[in-house]
Amino acid sequence: MKSINQIEQDKQTIRLMIELYCRHHLHQDAPSREYVELINYACRRIDHCPFGVDKHACKDCPVHCYTPQMREKIRQVMRWSGPRMLFYSPRATLRHLQQIFKHQFRKK
Repeated sequence: MKSINQIEQDKQTIRLMIELYCRHHLHQDAPSREYVELINYACRRIDHCPFGVDKHACKDCPVHCYTPQMREKIRQVMRWSGPRMLFYSPRATLRHLQQIFKHQFRKK
């Protein structure tokens, strides 16, 4: 069962990815209003995920709860930040990979 702590870790990971994208890719000291809104939107989606207890990684989820515009924006952030997360937050990277592998093995 996904505890409150795990949900908070998912939110922290998405915050970290967006902040990393803004700082290193966009060269901003802090996320702009647009990216703060993306953080808030992503956190609300995590809070209201229909799979709550047994959440997939969003890219593997059969239900896409992001609006198309926000989904494209988060996809852009994750594509850039994902490979770099290993250097900035290895624990978050390992948790995310564990989440992906857990659901892939359940499919089989």
